[in-house]
Amino acid sequence: MIKVGCCGYSVGRKRYQETFSLVEINRTFYKIPKISTIARWRREAPKDFEFTVKAHQSISHEHKLRLAETIETFETMREICRELEAKIILIQTPASFKPENLKIAEKFFKGIKRNGLIIVWETRGPSWEKEEIREELRMILESLDVPHVTDPFRALPVYSGKAAYLRLHGLGSRMYYYQYSDEELLNLRDIARSLETKEREVYVLFNNLSMFEDAYRFQSFIKTGEFPPLSLRGSESIRNLLGRIRYPMKKSDLMRRIGWRLIEIDGKQIRIEELLRDIPSETYKNADEILEEIET
Repeated sequence: MIKVGCCGYSVGRKRYQETFSLVEINRTFYKIPKISTIARWRREAPKDFEFTVKAHQSISHEHKLRLAETIETFETMREICRELEAKIILIQTPASFKPENLKIAEKFFKGIKRNGLIIVWETRGPSWEKEEIREELRMILESLDVPHVTDPFRALPVYSGKAAYLRLHGLGSRMYYYQYSDEELLNLRDIARSLETKEREVYVLFNNLSMFEDAYRFQSFIKTGEFPPLSLRGSESIRNLLGRIRYPMKKSDLMRRIGWRLIEIDGKQIRIEELLRDIPSETYKNADEILEEIET
């Protein structure tokens, strides 16, 4: 089974839960909620709605998986998972947590009590992508039964066990500022299917600025074999988008703000940056000035 959702509620909870059956709770990374709040989240969600939980940053970023300092907080996270009926908890270490710290991670994963939880680990930073490091990581994670979390467009997991857990952060020059094309989502489907087995579920969590639309389009494609149309279609949608911007606006700021978005024109998907690339590098007072340059 391929399960699709977002890293956090990208829209209101009601609309989100009407669209998806999976969410990764990110709030727990920044602040540990009251158990009564957690219980309410579970109570108000549909019966078949699944939560996964991102572990608090004190575990991964402050104490950097040192077992003695993290046991108490991890037990609290485990209680949160129990209240949410969540079976997966995500540990995300920062790029500063490098392969030299693998022994610390190994001790952490061996020492914590899982009580049936699947613990998945997202390593970050290019140092983890070296082939010899990936092989060492694979052997350790396989021995510990800890699935490896990656952005599959950057690197595939070295070990997945019973849950392949993928987090998509975008392919642009800036993390998160990205929207996935049909072709990219098609490739993602093929990647997810390659990881899927009778014993293994595949979790696909979008974590980019257009996560709700991308996740919805991907989920629809998985179910029907067809992509819903983009929310931006035709020249009028460009006019409406530019009309919502606060002016004056420099071209460079405009490119950063909306250049990453996709629009469908004459049946083709293109990035707005392609429309803006050749306009003069000036400060624009309104949408009409930009549209005039685009049209010429």
